[in-house]
Amino acid sequence: MYTEDDLLPLSGLQHLLFCERQCALIHVEGQWAENRFTAEGNVAHERVHGGGGRTAPGVRTAFALHLRSLALGLSGVADVVEFHQPPEQGAPWRPFPVEHKRGKPKHGDADRVQLCAQALCLEEMLGVGVPAGALFYGQTRRRLDVPFDAALRQATANAARRFHELLDAGRTPAAAYAPEKCDACSLLPLCQPKTLGRGRSVRAYLAQALSPNEESA
Repeated sequence: MYTEDDLLPLSGLQHLLFCERQCALIHVEGQWAENRFTAEGNVAHERVHGGGGRTAPGVRTAFALHLRSLALGLSGVADVVEFHQPPEQGAPWRPFPVEHKRGKPKHGDADRVQLCAQALCLEEMLGVGVPAGALFYGQTRRRLDVPFDAALRQATANAARRFHELLDAGRTPAAAYAPEKCDACSLLPLCQPKTLGRGRSVRAYLAQALSPNEESA
């Protein structure tokens, strides 16, 4: 069980599962850069991060809902959480998180794990089960339903634990160029996967690049 001071950003799970080096550059070294993909993602989230909510028959919707889990050691903001009225009289309304993403469904579990982490936060905070949620992709304009089965819950817990281990170690993994990931990454100019040596951090690379040339002094 973690404390409030130990909480890490829930969004970091997606960075971790996309690339551990990217995750460390952002959360250990404090590096960040924008590109078209991150800008489009920011616009998609701004549409639902105004806060507040709305009510319809059988559904109450909350926007930009703050979440946290001491079991996972994570905190963050859910884009949308729908609360569905149960058929049983007096039963609690069932949370249903909906995460907005740019583009279309991707390979891998990064999006599903991030959504599942939101569900685990909701379960811990509200004391009610959250069996499923959905991912809404801007390119397809469709929801992809995601059941939170045992395998996905375990993968989410494992990712949260690895995220804490990575930040506790305070070391950035070595660069390894992978075109399908690196060419779309906003941190490519900082990461320099083709040129940085094994185990060398971006912080050290930038410090050397920006330092005065001793021979010209």
